[in-house]
Amino acid sequence: MTIRIYDYWRSSASYRLRIALNLKQAEYETVRVNIAPGTDEQFTEAYRKANPQMRVPAIEVDGRVCGQSMAIIEWLDETLPGPALFPEDAWVRLQARAFADTIACDIHPLNNLSVLKTLREAYGADEDAIKAWYQDWIRRGFDALEEISQPLPSSGYLFGDAPGIAEITLVPQLYNARRYDMDLSAYPALLEIERRCATLEAFTEAKPKAPAA
Repeated sequence: MTIRIYDYWRSSASYRLRIALNLKQAEYETVRVNIAPGTDEQFTEAYRKANPQMRVPAIEVDGRVCGQSMAIIEWLDETLPGPALFPEDAWVRLQARAFADTIACDIHPLNNLSVLKTLREAYGADEDAIKAWYQDWIRRGFDALEEISQPLPSSGYLFGDAPGIAEITLVPQLYNARRYDMDLSAYPALLEIERRCATLEAFTEAKPKAPAA
């Protein structure tokens, strides 16, 4: 099986997919899609034909292409060997999915580039307003996730003895929060989870790295 991902280095959805692939110890190729405003390679006709949603990431497996990072991660867990990304117990798996979806469904969509562009162009939001908007939606989600995370299990991970879907989504969202200068001191449990993950190669190798000029 040949796996190729359409990726942008600073996309948090792409970041979470890279973490998942690394945890699964999967080999994959990367196709860079520069979604930076003004470049907008996701809107090219070639990419639209591959992924009609015109977002990253997308995965190509033996010529078939599909988008949506969370769906892809579930597919990886169902298809590839390696450590499980979701807990075995059904109730714990529900809790892990709910944690992850708080980020993937509640926080992230309101802070992606298309929303921020609309706020600027359609509603005249300046950069201070954009930052306040960005931080507000993260804060709403993180307030709940911090409460859910306490007390943190002795393993240092949320729903098992190893990182899974919760950590896969959390670490990129913390990265996003720092990009917009958010004070994270109110979230010690979330930061401790991040600290644990930062010792693992699967996470460090997935970190956003700007491509060479």
